[in-house]
Amino acid sequence: MISPEGCASILWRDGEKAKEAAEALKLTAQDLEKLGIIDHLIPEPLGGAHRNRKATFAVVGDAIEAALSDLSGMDGDVLKAKRREKFLEIGKRGLN
Repeated sequence: MISPEGCASILWRDGEKAKEAAEALKLTAQDLEKLGIIDHLIPEPLGGAHRNRKATFAVVGDAIEAALSDLSGMDGDVLKAKRREKFLEIGKRGLN
């Protein structure tokens, strides 16, 4: 594993190209969602999470509550099987 800055330094000999390196490494949230690594994107408040902490906490709290609600009635063995299946499928979708 390498940071985008480290990758940019190697590929372009320029750490300033970290954004391009992150895109090449498929590290964006959208890429990770397409690959099945993450389940859901949580939208950031306008201006960024740091600009409106109250809204950020509310949105994140709602997302956690929804995720836990989906899992709360699930049998433990079923949950483990679904998680195993998910991790085995990671990366098979591609980014087309």
